[in-house]
Amino acid sequence: MTLLRDDDLARAFDHASHTYDRLTALNPGYRTELLRSARRLRLPDDGDGLHVLDLGCGTGASTRALLRAAPRARVTAVDASSGMLQRALAKPWPANVRFRHLTAEDVATAGEGPFDAVFAAYLFRNVTDPDEVMQALRSLLRPGGRLAVHEYSLSGSRVDRAVWSAVGRGVILPAGTLTGDATLYRHLWRSVLAFDTAPAFTDRLTRNGFTDARAVRVAGWQTGIVHTFLARNGRATHAEPAR
Repeated sequence: MTLLRDDDLARAFDHASHTYDRLTALNPGYRTELLRSARRLRLPDDGDGLHVLDLGCGTGASTRALLRAAPRARVTAVDASSGMLQRALAKPWPANVRFRHLTAEDVATAGEGPFDAVFAAYLFRNVTDPDEVMQALRSLLRPGGRLAVHEYSLSGSRVDRAVWSAVGRGVILPAGTLTGDATLYRHLWRSVLAFDTAPAFTDRLTRNGFTDARAVRVAGWQTGIVHTFLARNGRATHAEPAR
């Protein structure tokens, strides 16, 4: 199967937006692990005085996680799917959050930033050129700014790949068929199998100029399947322990 990209993928998310929250709610630990990844940014003073980018915000689950981790930060949330953004905008938000309809590639030229931190959840395996997006993020992040990527990225072990394959066939593909979004959910399953392993994505961050890049496993059934990737823009600093 050829993976969906760019406008085709955005349209597929538009169509699926009305059922997306209900389906993700069925995933044990989905919101808990998003929050844990957002907290791993370790933004000081509840984010007071900081500007944070939520890249690929979807229907706002990652935005909500950021607000719980840093309730005083100013959050700019962007997504390429107008349908997903409409779902996000229909929810109540405080005044320090705003949403924009932008692709990951367009953020750097849209007059946004600079940012003190970036949170990107379930984004990188869906972009055409991850290196281009990383370079754009480096141009938007202040020196020393923090990056947290929450992503389906397999550990590289055969067991984890087999577990994800079974989940795809037994859960993801049937869910897509039931909702009428089979093409999108087939993409979401296959995109994980085609994406960087956790060590490869960590190396990609380093090749693109990020420092202190490391991968942290999430808990539960997604261990070895979903990782939090942490890095900084600029001079290497003493690595902080994950929590």
